[in-house]
Amino acid sequence: MSGPLSGLRVLELSRILAGPWAGQLLADYGAEVIKVERPGRGDDTRGWGPPYLKDDAGQETAESAYFLSTNRGKRSVAIDFARPEGRELVRRLALDCDVLVENFKVGGLAKYGLDYASLAGEHPGVVYCSITGFGQDGPYAGYAGYDAAIQAMGGLMSITGGPDDLPGGGPQKVGVAVADLMCGLYAVTAIQAALLHRRASGRGQQIDLSLLDTQVAWLANQAGNYLIGGQVPGRQGTAHPNIVPYQVFATADGHVMLAVGNDSQFARFAELAGRPQWADEPDFAANRARVRNRERLLPLIEAVLRQRCTDDWVAACRAAGVPVSPINDLERVFADPQVQHRRMVRHLTHPLNTRLPTVANPVRFSETAVEYERAPPLLGADTHSILSERLGLDQDQLSRLAEGGIIQAMD
Repeated sequence: MSGPLSGLRVLELSRILAGPWAGQLLADYGAEVIKVERPGRGDDTRGWGPPYLKDDAGQETAESAYFLSTNRGKRSVAIDFARPEGRELVRRLALDCDVLVENFKVGGLAKYGLDYASLAGEHPGVVYCSITGFGQDGPYAGYAGYDAAIQAMGGLMSITGGPDDLPGGGPQKVGVAVADLMCGLYAVTAIQAALLHRRASGRGQQIDLSLLDTQVAWLANQAGNYLIGGQVPGRQGTAHPNIVPYQVFATADGHVMLAVGNDSQFARFAELAGRPQWADEPDFAANRARVRNRERLLPLIEAVLRQRCTDDWVAACRAAGVPVSPINDLERVFADPQVQHRRMVRHLTHPLNTRLPTVANPVRFSETAVEYERAPPLLGADTHSILSERLGLDQDQLSRLAEGGIIQAMD
């Protein structure tokens, strides 16, 4: 690979989403990512379906769409490290890698000698990223953490969904596992920062990253509103706490997301709406006033937007430089001309399907383009090659390990 992280070797001892998402991003950027999985089962998400991939003959396979969406670019090694021989193999692989990503419970890898303290004694340069639900210390450190629970505990569900007193109101979780995904993103940035520190100092370090900390950190302006303003924010549906109008409105045939971000945009919208006087009224002219008077302004906007269809409003607002968008389902998302122009779907050659669709990495490097060459691996697809290349095991040794159930191989 020729990406910006080319030459970096990563050992991934993680499953589900946060750790694998970090591993996939590192692979996208050119790192060699070796994913260690359990023989016979692999990553839990391999069984999280339907849907499952169909092969070139149209027959359903055992490869889940969930697993395929989070493990591009990796090599799979199936090793049972609960057994001493398997443990030694993983330890040797870890000593051969620059980075280790794991999401076991606190202390869960110590009994195998695969914790940071054990490995750093032999490999002081290792960057060891530990992802847990609640961190390496504190009263919740021993608890398991899952995305939905973290969205609830971390405040996100308290500000997501409609107000309790409206039909359909109440707490909602976001439609994808955002706490996991954001944790994976933070992991990648932290790993790269630690690698820069290692380049300067020669020393690696452990990264202690938790789902709960991550969720609290990216409450962003909502957290700031509370900490500075002292008011506990509630659920406002699609509305923005600090900007008006900035929410979903019904049209004659559907809905639009109107996202007016400043006063000049509001003036242009008022003109389009046939209500230019709104931009001159003291209660509406400035965003500060619109936020304070939202209960008066929003019904006026709603009445106007219901008079024309979604496509008319989108075309008119875009022409006038007023941010507005249709609310697309995923079929429309992937049919959108901008999404298609940006090639947000890339097809990879998978052993079971020669045109496996995957969602592209959104980063566009001018010099080191992301390469889409390695499809998500079958379980144990690279066991023999990795153990041979990196640890020097010969065929007799590999056969003995496979016969003893310590490894599983497809290569």
